Amino acid sequence: MHNTEWRPARGQGQRVSEQVLTRLQSEIAQLRSGARLPSVRSLAKRWHISTHTVVTVYERLMAQGLIESRPYSGFYVRARTERREPEMPLQLAHSGRVDTQWMLAAFMGQNEGAGVPKNWLDHERVLSAVRHVGRNAGSGLLDYGHSHGYAPLRRHIATQLDQAGIHAHPDRQLLLCSGVTHALDLILRHSVKPGDCVLVEEPAWYLVFARLALGGVKVVGVPRLADGPDMRKMEQLVQTHRPVLMIINSVVHNPTGSSLSLAKAHQLLQLAERYDFFFIEDDTFSELHPGSAYRLAQLDQLQRVILVGGYSKVLAAGLRTAYVAANPECIEALVRLKMLSGMTTPELTERVVHRLLSEGQQRRFVQRMRYLAAEGLEQTLDRLAALGLQPDFKPIGGMFAWVNVGCDSESIVKRLHTERHTLVSGNLFFPDQAPTAYLRFSAALADKPMFWEAFRRCLES
Repeated sequence: MHNTEWRPARGQGQRVSEQVLTRLQSEIAQLRSGARLPSVRSLAKRWHISTHTVVTVYERLMAQGLIESRPYSGFYVRARTERREPEMPLQLAHSGRVDTQWMLAAFMGQNEGAGVPKNWLDHERVLSAVRHVGRNAGSGLLDYGHSHGYAPLRRHIATQLDQAGIHAHPDRQLLLCSGVTHALDLILRHSVKPGDCVLVEEPAWYLVFARLALGGVKVVGVPRLADGPDMRKMEQLVQTHRPVLMIINSVVHNPTGSSLSLAKAHQLLQLAERYDFFFIEDDTFSELHPGSAYRLAQLDQLQRVILVGGYSKVLAAGLRTAYVAANPECIEALVRLKMLSGMTTPELTERVVHRLLSEGQQRRFVQRMRYLAAEGLEQTLDRLAALGLQPDFKPIGGMFAWVNVGCDSESIVKRLHTERHTLVSGNLFFPDQAPTAYLRFSAALADKPMFWEAFRRCLES
């Protein structure tokens, strides 16, 4: 190694160990594989730093795979492995199929139109909660955690549900999961078998259809209207197919933005009682509803309804924390399945979520999110109206509008993708994935003029 005159600067903000690490990373990049590094003592003497600092930095360099330790010999530059990152094609061939797997891969690279924009979330508040948990959790993070999930968070959720008129015992009727998708997966694995019929709304969240297809389930769609499912059509389908359950998104429906009426909620529960099936009620976007809303779980009190909710949309997607509220027998079965398939869920993230929900700022933050979503959605609808497009019924709240664009939505999605704009193809929101002219538009698109210009060109071509 060269340039022995370098010294770390002291008292200028950056820690000495960080300066030493950065310096060594730079110098190692210039050395050949197998080159020997100075001993701990000689480097400490050369740069006037402690041997403890050198040892700490060398350990970090080993963890990064840049150097290696050879017993009784010293530290050496580790042999470099050339890695070629696979190129992700930005352009989809026109003969390619826009399916669920394609959409998931597309959204991994960009989030435009996928959900809540990052700049709406409170990055600093999440980081503060992470730091607080790290300082105060003690040895609790070294354990597996409780099979049902972090108990204080379950108690907090039980209190929130009680305020919404849904009574769930925190120990016997609540289970924490790694996101809503994980919760639905556990419920479906427990509740349905190949050949069973499951009713879904159409349109509806497209990942549900992909998950049901994995289980060999017969999926039957019920048209969604402005106040809930089309009850006349649904009763005909129930009589014909005798479903074991229905998956429903009652409040701020994805993708239409509609919400269930009280009259429809009563009719649904009466139908379920008459034909003996139950509901999975997806409550994912309910916090973005502008006022009071009706849920099946409020009327049923978790007898025929399994309620699923989460916090990815209003806290941070990476926290992956959700809950299932159900009757005690169902929760007991889901706990067994959860433990057999993946053991406990990470208590670290559950503690962070609990901190965020209980520190007193969440109510004000959710109000801000509702305002941003409402404002963004109104601007998106204005943009669409300027192009002569409008939804069949105006969304009550949430992030999305469901609009007929007058031509095959899949062809538009393909053309937009070539210009780095990603929308979910409308056909994916239907169980049979037949071609459709409908597309889901997000409030997150409101302030993206490049998207709207590209979309206009697609409509005119």
